Parts: sequence; C-alpha cells; structure tokens
Amino acid sequence: MPERVNRLDFVRSGDAGSRRPAVPCRLQGHCAILPPMLLAGLFGGVLLVALVVGDWVRFTGLTAPASRYGCTVARREDRLPGTAAAALADRFDHRGLLALPHGVARLFARERRILLRPQYRLFSLRFRTAWPIKGSIEFAAEGDATRLLCLKRVPWSSALITLLWFALVGVGTLGFVGAYLADGGLASFAGLLMGVGITALGLMVLAFGLIVVTLAYRLEDQRFSQAYEELCAALAGDRPAAP
Repeated sequence: MPERVNRLDFVRSGDAGSRRPAVPCRLQGHCAILPPMLLAGLFGGVLLVALVVGDWVRFTGLTAPASRYGCTVARREDRLPGTAAAALADRFDHRGLLALPHGVARLFARERRILLRPQYRLFSLRFRTAWPIKGSIEFAAEGDATRLLCLKRVPWSSALITLLWFALVGVGTLGFVGAYLADGGLASFAGLLMGVGITALGLMVLAFGLIVVTLAYRLEDQRFSQAYEELCAALAGDRPAAP
C-alpha cells in the first residue's frame, strides 16, 4: 500500500508535476519573527549606542590623549601678564590636578597643555545638553607673561549626528521640492498649497533644530567660560582654587 504524502510537506516547483520538500512551517515562523533586516537593524542600533557611549567616555577623560580628543568648534587667545609659564606647575597638585569651583583642570607639562573640563559626569542628574564643551589650552612663555591658546571641543558623536540630521532634513526638503516641481505639482492651486505647506514644514524643522543647537551651545559655552575664568584667575594667583 503506497505511503500517504502530506501535501503541506511539499510545494510545487517550476517544472510541471515535479515536487520538492518544503521548508518546515516552524522554521518559516521563526524567520518571519526575526527577519535578517531586523537583526541587522538591531545590531546597527547596538553598535551605534556603543560608539556614542565610548566617544563620551573618551571625551570626559582627564588623560593626555583625551586632552586632544574632540571636534574643535571655537578658539580663543589670552595672555597672563606677570605669570611665567614655568610657574604654572606650582598651581597644580602632585597629580597635575587643579580643582575649581565650577570645573577641574589637569596639567600635562611635557605637552605644555592644560585640559579644562566643567564639572559634569557621563551619567549625571544635572541637566546637560548633547553638546558639552571642554578646553584644550596650549601655553607658551612670552617674556615675563604666558600666552594661552584655548581650543573648545565637543564630542565627535554629537557633532557628526548633528551635521547628519541637518543634512538629511535639508537634502530631503530640497529633494521633495525638486521632485514635486518635476511632477507638475504646481499645476493646480491645491497642488501649489500642498507644495508650499510641506516645504514650509521642512524649513520649520530646520529652524527648530538650529534654535535648539544654538541655545544648547550658548548654555554650554557659558558654563565653560565660567570655569575658564576661574582657571585664569587661579593661574594668575588672584584667588585660590576650590579645595
């Protein structure tokens, strides 16, 4: 007696009348739950979070490599009259640290550099923005004075993600306008209103992002400037640093 064949275990192939084994239904269910694109997206998201956290850990460090790390966004020059460059080391402790009321500084005598960082931690309850600022201060002797060159830096992840966001919104808005004009979207009054409305929405999103970044930068720059003024006063000996 011939063996019964379950039709669910076979599917027809391209050749008429031919049959081949089918993928078991339970395997198809697993593939439907976790498709390859979803796995790739999850892996990409975890990798992105790991890169951002690693970037911030490196940025907030007080080591010599960390003093050169970050995206430079601004610079300023100052001069400390009556303060010799060789005497700056006396303002720091044996570890090269100088505690300030609103920040901390570390001296790297061999590199002739001072790392200035406002008081913040990677995970802090105090309100922080996504664009914290620290300073890499190069110093050099200039007669009986000391010349300071301060480079303001932000995390690379914050700078790149911000630029990518503005690029996507800007290019997307321009691309929509071009495609809408090519398809004759302005041929009717209703199409004209729709095109103007969507374009205005894109411009509003760009303006909102620009306002957020500007306000956040001003806030972080104010915090950094406060710590920088305290550092200059401590280096000049005008007032003691924080205990």
